[in-house]
Amino acid sequence: MNEHEERGTTMTGVDPGRLDDQQLMKELENIHRTRHDTLLYGSNDALRAHNERMAQLEGEWLRRNPRRPVASGRTREGARERQGGESATPRT
Repeated sequence: MNEHEERGTTMTGVDPGRLDDQQLMKELENIHRTRHDTLLYGSNDALRAHNERMAQLEGEWLRRNPRRPVASGRTREGARERQGGESATPRT
């Protein structure tokens, strides 16, 4: 099979496991950028394909980054404790 995986006639893109870190991040940035328009204006098939591709890309990123920093404000407990205006991004 070539570099693109196919399901029936739907092309789903390059297997995320074959992308280098920079390519994977670029794909993630692109899919997140197009998410809102796909949700609002895409067909059911387009939304389903978008969901599948996003899950593949995010799953690969999480597999490669199991110890990623988690901001306390992005947890349930942290969100309850967060005061107005406090950032939810992790501190380095």
